[in-house]
Amino acid sequence: MRIAQISTLYESVPPQRYGGIERIVSYLSEELVALGHEVTLFASADSRTSAKLVPGSDCAVRLVEDTADPQAFHFAMLEDVVAASQAFDVVHFHTDYQSFPFARRMQCAHVTTLHWRLDVPGLEAMYRRFADVPLISISNAQRAPLPWLAWAGTVYHGLPDNLYSFHERVGEHLAFVGRIAPAKGPDAAIRIARRANTPLKIAAKVDEADRPYFESAVVPLVETPLIEYVGEQDDAGKGRLLGSARALLFPVNWPEPFGLVMIEALACGTPVIAFGRGSVPEIIEDGVNGFIVRSEDEAVRAVARLPEIDRRRCRETFERRFTAKRMARDYVDVYRRLLNASASRVPLSMSVTPDAASASRRRHS
Repeated sequence: MRIAQISTLYESVPPQRYGGIERIVSYLSEELVALGHEVTLFASADSRTSAKLVPGSDCAVRLVEDTADPQAFHFAMLEDVVAASQAFDVVHFHTDYQSFPFARRMQCAHVTTLHWRLDVPGLEAMYRRFADVPLISISNAQRAPLPWLAWAGTVYHGLPDNLYSFHERVGEHLAFVGRIAPAKGPDAAIRIARRANTPLKIAAKVDEADRPYFESAVVPLVETPLIEYVGEQDDAGKGRLLGSARALLFPVNWPEPFGLVMIEALACGTPVIAFGRGSVPEIIEDGVNGFIVRSEDEAVRAVARLPEIDRRRCRETFERRFTAKRMARDYVDVYRRLLNASASRVPLSMSVTPDAASASRRRHS
């Protein structure tokens, strides 16, 4: 197939450090190329890819966003995608609802993966005006606020199987990895670690918008025994930190659409202690690859139960459900159904979960 992947431009593909969407676009594009598809990637010019790269900006927009309008770059790129659409079989957008008005002008099949939450006020009115646009969710929980949208499937994120290595021997610390923001719960992670009398290493990005929260709610807690803030980490740094951790703490207080760091931890063989919100129950099997808890009290008790978890089973979960190869195959299944629906001019109404898609492939292989 001739497939176009349309990334956001805030970070390069892959990003240098933090940047979940751009990382997934990179992993997906590379796997699609490996599967033999003809892939064109619309992304910033400083991206690195095996696909054909069409630059939408000279560099990651975050490098110039203080002096430029980031939306202008995206709108110009999306117009270029429309102009080139006849050259593709499928265009896959990762640019949220920015692409919707452009998608209706496409001369080929198209689909948009939504990477963000859908329970924000104001979104329902907008989505009702674009209820015909085919969408992919990254968890079934993500769909809950707007189940009536034109869902073409659910495809869980995946990582290259060699990105992180399995660690059987671990240190004494817990880990918090991701972004410093109230929704991610770093203050809760610190309280849990202190109450469990267990060291905690925090590897996280601090956006300027979240700096007041970081300085008021997190810094005073970091400047205490047991807690260490190590800053933002690249993949190698995350691999060392997560792989040597007793567990990842994931005390989210929002409906997390996916939570990429959970499968990063599982890839290292590291169990996850997570609040059961959003996608968490779809990723963590309670008592198998971690613990799903409802409160900080339960999280503290879960720390004491970590010896019950076999780290090999954590890695096995990753290899079975969350590799980039599996992700790419599931997306190809969706692309094919889109093309079949377009050829027969019937609505695409089938919603397929990743596990169902994999079962379908096994039946027809």
